[in-house]
Amino acid sequence: MIPQASHLHGRLVLTHGRLTLREQLPGEAAQLADGKRAGLAWIDGGPGEGTIIAAGMMTIAAAAEVYAPGWGLFVIQRSDDGLALGGIGFHGPPSAVDGRVEIGYDLSESARGKGWATDAVLVLSRWALSRAEVRTVLATTDPGNRASQRVLERAGFGRIADRDAQWAYELGPVGRGVRA
Repeated sequence: MIPQASHLHGRLVLTHGRLTLREQLPGEAAQLADGKRAGLAWIDGGPGEGTIIAAGMMTIAAAAEVYAPGWGLFVIQRSDDGLALGGIGFHGPPSAVDGRVEIGYDLSESARGKGWATDAVLVLSRWALSRAEVRTVLATTDPGNRASQRVLERAGFGRIADRDAQWAYELGPVGRGVRA
C-alpha cells in the first residue's frame, strides 16, 4: 500500500482511505508552534503538545534555512471532513549516509484508540519507503508508552537497540521490521 500523493498549494498531501496527511508549510508550522489552529478545525480545539513541539522544531529549521519540503510536519486529518486529529512528521530529511529517516507523531486525546495513529504511521512510512533515498524508517518511544509501541508494532516496525533511554523501532523496505 503506497498512499496517493498529490500537491496542493505547494504542499504534499498523502491520502489513503479514511486518512489524509497534509504537509504544513513553514508559516502554518509557526502558527501551530504558537498553539494556534493554523486555519484547521481540531478535534479537541487545537493542536496537541507533541504537534506544537514538532511545529516549533520545523519553524527553527525553516529559519535556519535547513527545512526540506516534504520532510517536515503533516497534520493528520479525517479524509471525509478534514477534521485535524494530530500531527506526524519527520525529524528531518533522510540521512545521506544510511538512508534512515526518523518519524514522530502525536494524536489528540479524543482521537486515540481508533487506529488513527497506526494508519498515519503506515501512510507516512510507506510513502517514505517508496522514495529512492530512504532505506529504513525509525521511531522511538518512552519505555512506558505501551500505546505508542503497539502503534509501531501494528505498523510492522521491529524493535532495535535502544537510543538514549528510548525504545527504538525500525521499518524496512518490505514492510518488515529491521532488527539489530
